[in-house]
Parts: sequence; C-alpha cells; structure tokens
Amino acid sequence: MNESISQLIIMAPPLLLALTVHEFAHGYVAFRLGDPTARALGRLTLNPLKHLDPLGTIAFFVFHFGWAKPVPVNPAYFRNPEKDMLWVALAGPATNFALAVISALMAKIIWLLAQLMPYSLVGEAILVPLNSTLIASVWINLVLCIFNFLPIPPLDGSRILAGLLPPDLARTYASFEKYGFLLVILLAVTGVLSKLIIPLIKFVNNLLLS
Repeated sequence: MNESISQLIIMAPPLLLALTVHEFAHGYVAFRLGDPTARALGRLTLNPLKHLDPLGTIAFFVFHFGWAKPVPVNPAYFRNPEKDMLWVALAGPATNFALAVISALMAKIIWLLAQLMPYSLVGEAILVPLNSTLIASVWINLVLCIFNFLPIPPLDGSRILAGLLPPDLARTYASFEKYGFLLVILLAVTGVLSKLIIPLIKFVNNLLLS
C-alpha cells in the first residue's frame, strides 16, 4: 500500500505536466496558425484541471498509456487546413519528446549532485526523490509521444498522416475516426498495444538515461 502511494506521488506531477503541455502545445500552435477556439474556451492554459480527462488519467495507471481532454481545433480558420492540422497534431507528441529529453538531462545532473552528498538530508530527502520523479517523467513523456504517433484516428499520428495524404484519400482515412477509440481500447485490452509500443519506449528510454 505504501509503495503504491509512493509511486503515485512520484508519477503524479510529471503525468499532470506531460498531459497539460501536450494539449497546450496543440492549442498554442493552432492559435498561432489563426484558430482562436482554444483560447476562447479557456483551453490555452497550463492549468492541468482544464485538460485532464478522468478516464484517460486512470487508463495511464492501468494500461500504462493515457490521454487528456483534446483541445478543440477548428481547421476552418487555417489558410491550409490539411497541412496546418499536421503541425497542430505534431506539436503535442513533439513537446512530450522535448520534455523527455530535458527530464533525462536533469535526472543525470540531479544524480551527480546526489553522489556528491551521500547520506545527507538534502540528498536523501530532496535529490533522490526528485531524481525518481525525473526518471518517471522521461518514461511518461515517451509513452505519450510514441502512443500519440500511432496512425489510428483520432490520435495525433493519424492527423499527421492525413496531412501528408492527397485530400480525397485523407478524407476517407479520417472517416474511420469513429472506430478509432474502440480500436485503441481493443488493442490495449488484448495486450497488442503494449507489444507494439513498449519495446520502442524502452529503447528510447534507455538511450536517454544511459
């Protein structure tokens, strides 16, 4: 029980940050490309309460992947809707990857500092837990990055792919979005999703923290 609580305390801050910046990045890029929807609805913010999806957050602890409440985007405001949506979609997972890299660098620095003051109050009470949180941040952000790159509508990967396809084919591809969420759940429950993404996540995680 105590171990579960400790794990929750370590994982909660980086998970909230990762989900929040992912959605904020979508909204910010959409805003810069001319879409005021997210700002008008109060979603262009770093307040995690505006972005959290209860089911998506729980799923992260159960299935080791999750999602936030999608930031609303209206492509009608874009000059080139297909191509601009590609950049909006790319912003979320790209920001998570950047956070994973930054967290890995900070974890290495914190670990070095902890080695310089072994058995000290600062090392044991602050640096070691902070290092664990940063290591968790690397994993969480890689999960969100790689999971969202899957080309399954409505995940970001599908919108990126749609932006690269010819318009007619992109519209046909987008029409499968109503089945996408069910497909993701099916893949998760059967364990196929984990087999698809966990090896890649482990590889990049080890690369960043080695």
